[in-house]
Amino acid sequence: MRYNKFAEILSPARMSRYLTATNGDTRKAMTLYRLNLKLSQDFFTVISCFEIALRNKIDERCIVSFGNDWLRDGARTNGIFDNQNTRLTKRNINDAIRQLGADYSHNKLVAELGFGFWRYLFAQRQYNATGRILLQIFPSKPISTPAIQYNQNYVFNQLAKINKFRNRIAHHEPICFINAQAIKNSTNARQHYGIILQLFQWMNINESELLYGIDHIDRYCTQLDNL
Repeated sequence: MRYNKFAEILSPARMSRYLTATNGDTRKAMTLYRLNLKLSQDFFTVISCFEIALRNKIDERCIVSFGNDWLRDGARTNGIFDNQNTRLTKRNINDAIRQLGADYSHNKLVAELGFGFWRYLFAQRQYNATGRILLQIFPSKPISTPAIQYNQNYVFNQLAKINKFRNRIAHHEPICFINAQAIKNSTNARQHYGIILQLFQWMNINESELLYGIDHIDRYCTQLDNL
């Protein structure tokens, strides 16, 4: 497809950053756009696997401490989330239960709750409500030092970065540039990829085996840098 038609379909305004980043080379601009799509697609797949692994680890740990139906029980009267400090967590659980209706099961409830919900279980109030046990899902987490505290707040902030990056991809925003600039660069993508791999490793999950055949992020980042 010729660039003019390509830009007409996707909009000249959307393509302008790609064209600037490739010094006006229309062929490279289209290649960069397609490469960004490939990178975004792979990231979305990897993040989806990470999200499932994270919530399952949290669920397994909380079942041990709070029982097989800990989410629904926690949102009931006198449950662990039945207080002013965690009222939004309770509301999110009850909204998801209502959404499931007659199809409710604990496993379906776990799947119904989004990445943001699981991330916020590492916020201070939610972390306290669950008995401060959730860092146990990261048995290979480094020991804190005076310089870096690998506490629940650290994990919360790392998850926030992944969640924000995921939302950017979901809203079809490019991830192949330096922030909002028209400069192609893989640094931001590589940094987020590194966070995901690190947290997989902290959970004692072999990410190479898990993502075999579906993770081409490093390759696409290299292609991006060499374009």
